Amino acid sequence: MAITDLTPARQASRRSPFAAPRRNWLAALRALLRLLGDKEDTGQVFQIMRALNGDSTAKSYARLLRTAGGGLIAYEHVELAPLLMDDALLDSFAPATVGAAYRDFVRSEHLSAEGLAEVSRQGQTQIEVRHPYAWFGRRTRDSHDIWHVLTGYHRDPLGEACLVAFSYAQTDGLGWALIALGAALRGMLGPVPAAKAVWQGYRRGRAAKWLPGDDYVALLSEPLETARLRLNVTPATVYDSIPAALRDVDVSFARVA
Repeated sequence: MAITDLTPARQASRRSPFAAPRRNWLAALRALLRLLGDKEDTGQVFQIMRALNGDSTAKSYARLLRTAGGGLIAYEHVELAPLLMDDALLDSFAPATVGAAYRDFVRSEHLSAEGLAEVSRQGQTQIEVRHPYAWFGRRTRDSHDIWHVLTGYHRDPLGEACLVAFSYAQTDGLGWALIALGAALRGMLGPVPAAKAVWQGYRRGRAAKWLPGDDYVALLSEPLETARLRLNVTPATVYDSIPAALRDVDVSFARVA
């Protein structure tokens, strides 16, 4: 069958929108400045990711295929957002599991996986393409709040900045690096050791096992502390040492992924 005989959706799936994209530092810096001016403008985070992450998604997908069990995860290509929006599933998780902690986290913060997904779709459609790299990108996006639970970083600005640094260490996406650097530099002007906390976030990400290769469906049923030990997610000692009232420093951005 010729490509011209395919439906538009199938034609899009035959073309790779992720093939060696060029990095656009100017667009990324402009988005970062807008983000620094309005930390609630989460859409700028995705602009930075698209401008700088280059082929990091393709490389991470290839790495997934090389991990034990990664081929099965890729073959099943489970979409996390619908699972994480299933209230009955969330209510089924036993106390002290990752799933229960995730449930309590998103409900207490009035968050949803679909809400974050909707922000990611603004101004672009690549993320919804029927393509392995697009699926992996959605998987990374939708696991953001699972990573919040695993790392112990809350949604305060400092916690988000630390998780951004952790995410860069895990994914090698330069977009994460730019945001983490901006947050750390701004945090150096504040009264708390924010830059030190962000740096520890990066080191924790380097020390941990590669979270994108983990089976998130199975992970949700695992006891939280057991999962942290298995994945070598070490304690966030610097962040935890800062009183919650002082973590609302202007170093980060209220909702990222």
